[in-house]
Formats: sequence, structure tokens, C-alpha cells
Amino acid sequence: MDKEKINTKVDILVFGAHPDDIELACSGTILKHLELGYKIGLIDLTQGELGTRGNKETRQLETKKANSLMNISFRLNLDMKDGFFDINEKNKIKVISYLRHFQPKIVLANSKNDRHPDHGRAASLVKTCCFLSGLPKIETIFKDKKQEVWRPESLYYYTQFNQEIPDFVVDVSKYMEQKMGIIKCYSSQFYNPKSNEPETIISKRNFLDSIMYRAADLGRIINVDYAEGFVAERYICVDNLLDLK
Repeated sequence: MDKEKINTKVDILVFGAHPDDIELACSGTILKHLELGYKIGLIDLTQGELGTRGNKETRQLETKKANSLMNISFRLNLDMKDGFFDINEKNKIKVISYLRHFQPKIVLANSKNDRHPDHGRAASLVKTCCFLSGLPKIETIFKDKKQEVWRPESLYYYTQFNQEIPDFVVDVSKYMEQKMGIIKCYSSQFYNPKSNEPETIISKRNFLDSIMYRAADLGRIINVDYAEGFVAERYICVDNLLDLK
């Protein structure tokens, strides 16, 4: 990613515990807001090196391919340890530094309660850092400069593997086909009858279909074709009831 983009502020900063978390859960919402003109950056906490199928190098290539299908401002990897990263001072400072550097208005993060324990732990880490990032007595240095405090206005958790009732949904009907193309960049993860690697719950034949029908079910409830769901960290404030759909 070029240096100029790394130095840009963004409207929305999206965190994922692993490469492919973001694509699977909320890439439709990302595509929609990119088209609306917002700047969006992505940060993966780990390289997904413990994934049963493929390896770290495979995942890096797949992530690069997925990035090429999205017009994001940047994507970074914090190289925390897959399966073992802690909510410790070192990792908090790392995340706080990027929050202060990119100054997002909105942060999106993993589901707070999901099948993979890294997802909930990542959500907790990001939540903690969104708060701590606003405390002036926590000093951080980024590129040899002392940073100013910054606290995002809103934190939302995207829904993932577990069935979860969202607080709000985003109509992604226009972007669903493109989203599925982006997800399929992680081909080592999904169904391939020629693969000799062990079968996993997401490599079964019907997993990608489940992404479609779950999005279709959320869409059905709001009378659109497809939607993605989110859980809010706090109450959602509206100025005008007529803005709600």
C-alpha cells in the first residue's frame, strides 16, 4: 500500500481477527460506503496462520487478491499471534496508535460472542482501545511523533458465524454478487472437491450458500434482497424518525 494512503485519515476503520473475517461479514457494507464516497481502511490483527487449510503465505496471497477487488484506502496486518494474542499493554498500545493515526469516526469489529474465540477477544480488544485512545494520560508515539488523543464516535460489531439478532441491518443487495467474488478469493478455505486438506466447517459444500441465505433472510425482514447485520455498542441516536426505514 503506498505511503500516501497509509498517512490518510479515514471515515471508517474495520478490524478483523483474521484475514477473511471482514470479507465474510461486512464487505457488502464496505463496498456500499466506498461508493458513497467514504474513506475506509482495514486492519487484520493476525495473519490467520493457524487456519486448518492453507498457510500464512497462502492467506497473504488471498488477501492481496481480495484487496484488489475493493477500493479501500489501505489494509494493514498487526501480526499478532493467531489463537494466542492477548489483551495486554503491548497490543493495546499498537491498536490505540492506529486509532489515533487514522482518526476514524466509525469502527467496525468482530462479533462479541462467536464460535471462534479469537473473534470475541478481538472485539474486546478493539472496544477497550476505542475508549483508551481518548485518554490523554496514555501517551503514544507514531513515526517518531507524539500523538493526539482520538476516540471514535461509534463502535459496531458485525455478525459472524453464530446466529445473532442485529441492532440494525444494511441493505447490500446491489453489492452481494461482488461480495461473494471477494469472499471466493480465499479459495483455500472453502469447498474444493479436489483438495487433499482436512475438511472444516467452512469448507463444506453448503457454507458459501449459507452466506447468501443468511443475507437473504436479513434482507427479507426489511423487504430487500440482501442485508448485513450489526450490533451497536451503545444506543443508536436518530435526529429524525423519517430517516429510519
